[in-house]
Amino acid sequence: MLSGIPKEYGERVLASWNGNEDAAVFELDRERLGVLTVDFITPVVDDPYTWGQVAAANSLSDVFAMGGRPVVALNVVCFPTKYLALDVLKAILSGGFERVRSAGAFLVGGHSVQDDEPKYGLVVYGEVMKSDLWRTTGARAGDKLILTKPVGTGIAITAIKAGMIEDEATLTEATESMRALNNIALPPELHAQVHAATDVTGFGLAGHVLDMLGGSVDCVISPANVPSIAGVKDLADMGLVPEGAYRNQAAYEGFVEGSGNFARSDIDMLYDAQTSGGLLLAVSENYSEAVLSHVRRKGFGRAEVIGTFKEGMGRILLS
Repeated sequence: MLSGIPKEYGERVLASWNGNEDAAVFELDRERLGVLTVDFITPVVDDPYTWGQVAAANSLSDVFAMGGRPVVALNVVCFPTKYLALDVLKAILSGGFERVRSAGAFLVGGHSVQDDEPKYGLVVYGEVMKSDLWRTTGARAGDKLILTKPVGTGIAITAIKAGMIEDEATLTEATESMRALNNIALPPELHAQVHAATDVTGFGLAGHVLDMLGGSVDCVISPANVPSIAGVKDLADMGLVPEGAYRNQAAYEGFVEGSGNFARSDIDMLYDAQTSGGLLLAVSENYSEAVLSHVRRKGFGRAEVIGTFKEGMGRILLS
């Protein structure tokens, strides 16, 4: 689809749509880099303010995944004024504003269009020091893989839309997880021990882990250690699995070994398409416990070490 579109950027552009990076990165000066990203989503919860928060957190995540800090943001809005009151749009934008300010950035404008289905998100500009930039690839043999948020938001959203969530704990945990900013704010001595990072979104846990491997390492993952939102495995067993999860499985299962040894719901957690999921961090083995402890203190109480990187050919090994 992108063939024929020129990709000549000059030396200042360090990351673009090549290489599966989470955002575009370009040189500002000898020490600083600019980080630019855009994302928007359709509604995932019924409350418009909460959806605004989730959509904004989802958009801001890519800057955090590059090791940077957001600076300014612009609203991206599609809204059916014929069908929904403007008070609904105001609530959406208010939720987005709250998350942007909580991230330490400024919301400075945006663009809106009429659409039959509401959509909302942000263009986000951030900055990062060259020495602090995280890339998607770069994991080393022996590194530990840390996941900062539980998976299962895709299944939870499917159940919300179907009116099938009976356990309030599932709805609460899914909502709180999605609206949480991925601002783990590692101190410099720990930030430097992260060799690769990305966030978990539509391609699911498996898809984003595979992005980190770069064809030179494998990742041994224990499904028992992968945290999931309360009740979502039961929902998956009921068939409330989003179409995106099946697309992800079709695309990635050829690079995953050992699936037959685990329950169907455990495998669903690998492929479930996430909204505003957590960060995946490849961390030096000797510093993994310190990073995990810091992340948990920052409010990510379900964070876990879910795997180990080893020399290989770019596959996920379930154990």
